[in-house]
Amino acid sequence: MGSSDCQRSRSERSPFLSDKSAKVFVAGHRGLVGSAIVRKLQSLGFANLLLRTHSELDLTRQADVDSFFAAEKPDFVILAAAKVGGIHANNTYPADFIAINLQIQTNVIDSAYKHGVKKLLFLGSSCIYPKLAPQPIPEEALLTGPLEPTNEWYAVAKIAGIKMCQGYRVQYSWDAISGMPTNLYGPNDNFHPENSHVLPALMRRFHEAKVNGAKEVVVWGTGSPLREFLHVDDLAEAVVFMMEEYSGLEHLNVGSGKEVSIKELAELVKEVVGFEGELVWDSSKPDGTPRKLMDSSKLLGMGWKPKVSLRDGLVDTYKWYTANAVTKQ
Repeated sequence: MGSSDCQRSRSERSPFLSDKSAKVFVAGHRGLVGSAIVRKLQSLGFANLLLRTHSELDLTRQADVDSFFAAEKPDFVILAAAKVGGIHANNTYPADFIAINLQIQTNVIDSAYKHGVKKLLFLGSSCIYPKLAPQPIPEEALLTGPLEPTNEWYAVAKIAGIKMCQGYRVQYSWDAISGMPTNLYGPNDNFHPENSHVLPALMRRFHEAKVNGAKEVVVWGTGSPLREFLHVDDLAEAVVFMMEEYSGLEHLNVGSGKEVSIKELAELVKEVVGFEGELVWDSSKPDGTPRKLMDSSKLLGMGWKPKVSLRDGLVDTYKWYTANAVTKQ
């Protein structure tokens, strides 16, 4: 790790928070992550956010991305755009998951460097780590073993993004950094019945059971696996913190450091939603990985810490879901 890089004096870096008129390009601003980053930057008074929908700028088209950077000349880039999906989508569209993600990040990172961006933050995911990584998973576990086969297409693309940022730092002394968040949730999450993640899937099922007056909700497995969740507003805080404070070669894990069993999570979601029927566990169905927790001690040691409790975060997410997602189903 470039510790000397990390410890460079502030005067040698490009301070992020000192110039609120700086042009900041948030790629993927409509998604779960990007929308939270935009809310955070707006609350801090950033007045020159560069935001483009997919129809306005297709990040897989190299010439279009290069023209955008040449015309707009952003000062900072936060790369939160990606093609994401659950196990079913990864299995069905492996070519899309590797090609589209490689195209997006290659085009954005290269154009950002060529057109004088001061600093870029690339965001990935905890699925970059080996299937049998030690728990909690430290940054050093990267590339130490085989990946989870169900999402290796996406994971390989994200690993390539980390390595691209490192390569440009090593060869060009350019300030490109990477952050790898744990499981995220919050406003603008995906509540699709087939390809959403465990937390929004539980929220939707309990909500629909409540509305339909169902007597019970059956959940697969025993509820024993342990998982870590981070509210997306906490990630947005971490993004600002890293843009201001971190300039190192190594990617950083971004997690809450708090584990919750799927059973505890389901009971908490049931309570927040207000479903009064029974929660039934179908233990004939598989549980999945017994534990998945990231070691975020490096970032925590720098002074960042998450603020949103799981209960408060669930209340906030359910409020958003009932006001937005339900009406679009």
